[in-house]
Amino acid sequence: MKKDIHKTVSYYVKKYETSDPFQIAKELNIELAIGNMGSRLGCYMYMKRHKCIFLNENLDEQEQRFVMAHELGHAILHPRQNCYFIRNKTFLSADRIEIEANTFAIELLVPDTEIIENPDLTIGQLARMTGYDETLLKYKKIFNKLFLGE
Repeated sequence: MKKDIHKTVSYYVKKYETSDPFQIAKELNIELAIGNMGSRLGCYMYMKRHKCIFLNENLDEQEQRFVMAHELGHAILHPRQNCYFIRNKTFLSADRIEIEANTFAIELLVPDTEIIENPDLTIGQLARMTGYDETLLKYKKIFNKLFLGE
């Protein structure tokens, strides 16, 4: 059964009245640790019935928000699977759980209104406007409906 990630994101945004991944994680009692993780951007771990997200302290604010949203996606969609976020491997991964986490993140961080209210923009222009890669924007359900007719 395919997950309706858009619906899942909408539920949490409505329930907690925010699209801030840090705030949602706090509301869900997910522990957060920020530190030097070398080449890893972040990871989600489930240990002894505790959900934990680790973020690399060397990320800029935009990257940190995306990685946090991605790891929050794992915590919500794949709660008992430990997942590591590695640059260049995770963004382009064909692995189902990584695609789902990327979809969760982009659905959370880019409101549908940004796309609906800018119908004349190309995907490249939308990417520059939102600050997220074109590949990630294509994960948005509304983008696929409006631009790809799916």
